[in-house]
Amino acid sequence: MQEFLQFLQSLFQYNHASPMFFNKAEFWLFFGVVVLVYQFLYDRSFWRNNFIFAFSLFFYYKSSGLYLVILMFSIVLDYFVALYLHKSENQAKRRIVLIVSIVANLGLLAYFKYTNFILENIFYLASWDFKKLDIFLPIGISFYTFQTISYVVDVYKREITPCDNFLDYAFYMAFFPHLVAGPIVRASDFKEQIHLPYQVSKAEYGIAIYMILGGLVKKIFISDYLSQNFVDRVFTDPSRYSGFENLLASYGYALQIYCDFSGYTDIAIGIALLLGFRLKMNFNSPYISVSITDFWRRWHISLSSWLRDYLYIALGGNRYGKFRTYINLMITMLLGGLWHGASFKFIIWGGLHGVALAVHKVYMDYILRSKTEPKGFRRF
Repeated sequence: MQEFLQFLQSLFQYNHASPMFFNKAEFWLFFGVVVLVYQFLYDRSFWRNNFIFAFSLFFYYKSSGLYLVILMFSIVLDYFVALYLHKSENQAKRRIVLIVSIVANLGLLAYFKYTNFILENIFYLASWDFKKLDIFLPIGISFYTFQTISYVVDVYKREITPCDNFLDYAFYMAFFPHLVAGPIVRASDFKEQIHLPYQVSKAEYGIAIYMILGGLVKKIFISDYLSQNFVDRVFTDPSRYSGFENLLASYGYALQIYCDFSGYTDIAIGIALLLGFRLKMNFNSPYISVSITDFWRRWHISLSSWLRDYLYIALGGNRYGKFRTYINLMITMLLGGLWHGASFKFIIWGGLHGVALAVHKVYMDYILRSKTEPKGFRRF
């Protein structure tokens, strides 16, 4: 009996060594209970949403422990920020409040994700010894930080109105399917669904199950298997393997990261649909892209569209001439690379993609257009 009680206690406690994700059996145990209870609540939006919100908080606690407080801080802060931005007519004060919100959210992200990276490089330049600080990276902070920034910016630009009450906004932010690994959900796509009656057709139910099972196959049987049994082994000590094996590992890594990212978001989209909420597609066969630009229209769509709308366009987009456009592309992709991880390799990766996007844009603007325009055609 005591062993059974200890087992139950372990189910409800956060385990730093084994956080709860979609690819863990314990998640599906809890989700089975959620689905069972949901049968009695799905047609009453108030109780349904509060039940899902409560489970979302529990899910995040099982993923990141007491760092749940950081998530709640962002939710509380930006709920009141959005209300002020909506009601105020003083543009100067609105801009200050918006900046405070963005700085607070990005400051938290920077502290947890980039402190060691920044200090390590400062100490390296000063030729000092550096011991990494014990800073835990809260799961999903990169995703929900971008999500809450998009919400306050859209309210600031008066493109959307704030959520009607605090619980609606907290539900939108903490909705567990997309909470820890995306997709990044815009309030304009989700807010109106919060109080809609539950309605899932038989076809949608089948799609949801297909997305969940397909996502699990991608994540567990392809991505995790490739990583543990081939890619990581080769990348750990590439000199032990032949050139052909290293080449295969590189292709294997491309397959691994695609199946990891897209598999997880496929599961999220499927679970959300089962619960009656529709999230947008996040990956659209990116490896059949015909160009680097097409690739970024298909790869991690919620992230690439966020970078375009809230960073690239904010920097000026293509409004200030060709040279400025290429600079804006580079800055966007460099910061997009840094978003993926606190390492120079991610910055270099982002820079390479920025160069590739700029080169493709030059090709489209000058070379391809000159070939396709009729002789003697004059552009105004």
